[in-house]
Amino acid sequence: MTLLIVGLVLFLGVHSVRIFADGWRSRMMARLGEKGWKGLYSLVSIAGFVLLIYGFGLARQQAVLLYVPPLWLRHLNALFTLIAFVLVAAAYVPRNHFKAKLGHPMLAGVKTWSFGHLLATGMLHDVVLFGAFLLWAVVDFVVSRRRDRVNGTVYPAGTLRGDVVAVVVGVVGWAVFAFVLHGRWIGVSPMS
Repeated sequence: MTLLIVGLVLFLGVHSVRIFADGWRSRMMARLGEKGWKGLYSLVSIAGFVLLIYGFGLARQQAVLLYVPPLWLRHLNALFTLIAFVLVAAAYVPRNHFKAKLGHPMLAGVKTWSFGHLLATGMLHDVVLFGAFLLWAVVDFVVSRRRDRVNGTVYPAGTLRGDVVAVVVGVVGWAVFAFVLHGRWIGVSPMS
């Protein structure tokens, strides 16, 4: 569990710098240059991600049951995850209503994904992983929306084409991950 927590602290910590230390971030970017900052940011992110994946795998070997969710929550989680994939796709697809309305659809997708997984799983390592991501995404979403209001940020209006592309990309990504990759990479087949 220790490596999982260290990985989460590194990964979510570096992704929280703008939330808690935006001035320091700006000074570091000025000192290191944009490429230098992005390189350091990427290295810490990758190290944290590797540690949290490895730590999660180790924690699964000594699982501690906290609660047993009903089976129907697994099916509900599939819906939450589908929505999350569409929202993450919307973060990258130009001119869609999701981004126009939410401003930060990727954070909304992380909130949806982590909440669904908290409902469907009941092991301590699951609660630590998904609970940490949910807490981070909620805080980052609130801070990012507040920053948008202060800065007067307006996102481009959405179009039907943008919505369709975001939904199609999200659904295809979800299907590939749910039916093929989740079982191979995570060791759990969510659709069986």
